[in-house]
Amino acid sequence: MNTYRATLTWLILMSATQSFAPRGYGADRQWLAELEVKLVPIADKTHLKQLAFSGPLRIQRPFYPEGGVCHLYVLHPPGGLVSGDQLKIQAHCAANSQSLLTTPSAGKIYGRDSDGVAQGQRVRLQLTDNAECEWLPQETLVYRNANALLDTHIELDSDARFIGWDLVCLGRPAAGEVFDKGQLDQRIRLWRNGRLLFNERLQLTADSSLQHSRVGFADQCVFGTLVASGPDFDTEHLDALLNELRACLPSPVFTITQRLGVLLVRYLGNDMNECRAGMWQAWSLIRPMLLGRPACIPRIWLT
Repeated sequence: MNTYRATLTWLILMSATQSFAPRGYGADRQWLAELEVKLVPIADKTHLKQLAFSGPLRIQRPFYPEGGVCHLYVLHPPGGLVSGDQLKIQAHCAANSQSLLTTPSAGKIYGRDSDGVAQGQRVRLQLTDNAECEWLPQETLVYRNANALLDTHIELDSDARFIGWDLVCLGRPAAGEVFDKGQLDQRIRLWRNGRLLFNERLQLTADSSLQHSRVGFADQCVFGTLVASGPDFDTEHLDALLNELRACLPSPVFTITQRLGVLLVRYLGNDMNECRAGMWQAWSLIRPMLLGRPACIPRIWLT
């Protein structure tokens, strides 16, 4: 009897595997994970009012290390993306809300499978009038032979204020792995009142002229972009901030520009520690002017 049951169980499992194999593997594979949050001010605090998720995306409980500002940690328990993984993160920031979203560790985009199926993350942030949001994830490591997609979409109403960044390392230099095979498609867009103010798209193929050229990446493997925007950036105080940023961030690996009320801090080099430290420093200078409060480093960054 036991042998019969074992054989029957094996046949059922084999049948199920054969039935679902075309969906789980192959060029059309896709494993989705979605997270949607709504942040609303109540009394003197911003609260996580709505939360919806599917797949391996979660939010750790809100933290309030600086009073009313809601700090949220976006959790992706697998820790990395394989072929077919698609993460979708949405945050709706109500009027007068104050929030900071970050991640507990570096994200990883592993090498693609034999079908070359893409993997990636899409982030959409919507800020209504006088909302304040900071999107400050830790860096993303793009492994050799990845087929990676990173898409950040930011919509601001007239008086909303935003600071965010995207830090990327191509390959794993500490392990001697270079990004000589694979692709990265990265896009960052920012609107204010429906007007597109910043639109940047990178389509990088490993070992291409863009990667090696002096007018491209010049064989550097680490790059980052900090984007900040708010109504206060149209005042005379902005010139003083730009001068301070240029004085404290080393050139030529860091550059600072501003146009249409959007401030950009960029890094291109070979050292993620240098990139991260410089972005933290830039954030600590921008935050007091834009948000009216000093930098409060999320404790997860220090663990």
